[in-house]
Amino acid sequence: MEIQPSIFETLFDKAETFGKTTYEISKLKALETTTVVATSVVARISVILMISMFLLVFNIGVALYLGELLGKFYYGFFIVAAFYLVAGLILHFFLHKWIEKPLSNLIISQALK
Repeated sequence: MEIQPSIFETLFDKAETFGKTTYEISKLKALETTTVVATSVVARISVILMISMFLLVFNIGVALYLGELLGKFYYGFFIVAAFYLVAGLILHFFLHKWIEKPLSNLIISQALK
């Protein structure tokens, strides 16, 4: 004689299977989100790195050119440094929220996909 499992045992087995499946799906979704965010960050960092290298070489060229025009090479570097000081202060005091909010929204939207 075969013993039939009770309805509670069957229900418990199905709930256990559902729980394990839900856990596996959650792990896969977390992995996907992590992968999307990480690849997006790496891509953006590589672009920022290339732009930074361009700007570094460009600024050295501008500083040397201005220094040549003014007679002393270090004058050009002082002028370029002063420009970046003024630009940094403007960004810090006036445009800080303009940069912070879109950046945080970008990270949140990538994490929620």
